[in-house]
Amino acid sequence: MLGSFFGARTWRLLPALLFCWTCARPSAAELEDADLAKFWTPDAQHVPYRAIETPGRRNHERLPLIVFLHGDWQDGTDNESQLAGRGNGSYELVDTARDGGIPLVYVVPQTTGAYWLPDRVVAVVRDALARWPIDPRRVYLTGISDGGTGVWDVLKAYPRCFAAGVPMSGMTELAGLGSIRDVPQWAFHGAEDDDTDIETGYDGAMLGSRAVVRALRAMGGTPRYTEYAGEKHVIWARAYAEDALLPWMLDQRLRGKPCDFAAPAR
Repeated sequence: MLGSFFGARTWRLLPALLFCWTCARPSAAELEDADLAKFWTPDAQHVPYRAIETPGRRNHERLPLIVFLHGDWQDGTDNESQLAGRGNGSYELVDTARDGGIPLVYVVPQTTGAYWLPDRVVAVVRDALARWPIDPRRVYLTGISDGGTGVWDVLKAYPRCFAAGVPMSGMTELAGLGSIRDVPQWAFHGAEDDDTDIETGYDGAMLGSRAVVRALRAMGGTPRYTEYAGEKHVIWARAYAEDALLPWMLDQRLRGKPCDFAAPAR
């Protein structure tokens, strides 16, 4: 997350990453990198992202949008690195949608600087809203590692804009959690995470998923939480393969007026 992934912790996590990628090799029926078209936002940020619309749209219905945020080791501007490991396992969501005839739009932006600026994510959402018939009440955020932290940061900056957030192996500050208490969330974390401690994060201001969920519940929120016993940092292939995950996400909808993503909605 903070700092370059390809430092000392890379070599600690490399066996798990290689195992994850090997297990996730696509068959002919599964989503492949080449299936996702390349786009860049037309604003000054020029954010690169990949996207696909799954088939099955009927009667001019509006579609849900899933935005996946990668970890910092896939930073860059090549508009390719963010897809490594079948989108860190998140392709499972698209495979499930295609197998079930569920129409949706899935986008994978790319960031730089080992941090997800909320406005960078929202620039991609705005561009996606202009390109596809997306239901603005059904925009979902998910991400892994630094992207999991990014999910919480974006929700805090735009607390009335996203229908749900699914952070994995992330961390965040307690400050600002009150504004997203009622946003549907399902957090995932490995109990033995060797990168982002499940309680203390990096032993700084940001705390791991278990502590964040506990704080949200103390505020009256009702986040879902899955903790994998014995698992370390790289849990996302297992998490995205959870049968209940995609149905749960697609069941969530914004209440009231949808957000236009033009400015922070507080």
